[in-house]
Amino acid sequence: MIAPADAFSASYARARVKFLEAAASAGMALSSHNHPLPGRDGEVLAMDVALDGDPTANRLLIVSSACHGVEGFCGSGVQVFAALDAEWREHARAAGVAVLYIHALNPHGFSWGRRVTHENVDLNRNFQDFSQPLPVNEAYAELHGLLLPAQWPPGADNAAAIGAFIKTLGPTRFQAAVSQGQHAFADGLFYGGVEATWSNRTLREVLRRHGGHARHLAWIDLHTGLGETGLGERIFASRDDAVALARARRWWGGDGQTPVTSIHGGSSTSSLLTGLMWNVAYEECPQAQYTGIAMEYGTVPIAEVIDALRGDHWLHLHPDAPGALRAAIRARLLAAFYVDTEAWKAQVVVQARQALFQAVSGLASSS
Repeated sequence: MIAPADAFSASYARARVKFLEAAASAGMALSSHNHPLPGRDGEVLAMDVALDGDPTANRLLIVSSACHGVEGFCGSGVQVFAALDAEWREHARAAGVAVLYIHALNPHGFSWGRRVTHENVDLNRNFQDFSQPLPVNEAYAELHGLLLPAQWPPGADNAAAIGAFIKTLGPTRFQAAVSQGQHAFADGLFYGGVEATWSNRTLREVLRRHGGHARHLAWIDLHTGLGETGLGERIFASRDDAVALARARRWWGGDGQTPVTSIHGGSSTSSLLTGLMWNVAYEECPQAQYTGIAMEYGTVPIAEVIDALRGDHWLHLHPDAPGALRAAIRARLLAAFYVDTEAWKAQVVVQARQALFQAVSGLASSS
């Protein structure tokens, strides 16, 4: 086992090397799905997959990172630490649980330090039935022009106009209007797209290959950006299913730990979202009983997260911005989703490790 901070990396390229080396040293079966575009530094991008355990096991735990690219700095660290954690790996093997690590669901965003895919899509809003009419977010339509003004940083008039919206809607409804997902503004925030992204299609392929035999499937998807700094909120990541929610709360919410919250019941720091990635578990592994959570680690206040995202999207629309401004916007976005301190990284690893052990115990008790 290594020190928690040593599992984390300062770039996608280094994170990928660490993950592949850790998985290979543990004897895991590795496969890579290469992205069609290069990374920020010209490196190969890939969704890398490592299977630890029996490929025919009927109990499978998925641990995934970088659904939102820049959040991969945190999620990759958890995966690297777990791959080198002999006690954890023995616990899973003894319980008959295979563990599937999916490293960098959105490698392009991870490498380029953005939350979205190369299609400017929020992957966790992209799992829609695109043969049907897509959800309409009327409140976002009213806000779009204010969220992405002509200049950055925005002026006092812009701040006042957004403040008026927040006063009218209230902070919770404002957060929902901005973040729940929208399909009308391809250059906008939390854009869900009008077709399946590369990451969507590739993840489906991975799940069909590795999850098609499982009778019991659990998923821990690693995220950052919401909640109290360093606290790993366990957000129910399933359909609105009371039985599955009760099961998730038995597995992950006992012993006085942080309770499992739900976007369906309004107890989560996250708004109710559309096009959620976890729906793919039901579609590609319909034979399995599915139970999942998102581990959402807090970083900075939500208002700062939204403003950092606004700046990132503005920069994407203004690539000719001065160098100092570009650097400041990129640094602000990274800080909104990754706290680069040893204390925060240790908090992340301790809470993730507990959730991993709990997931295996839950799967082992399922019949």
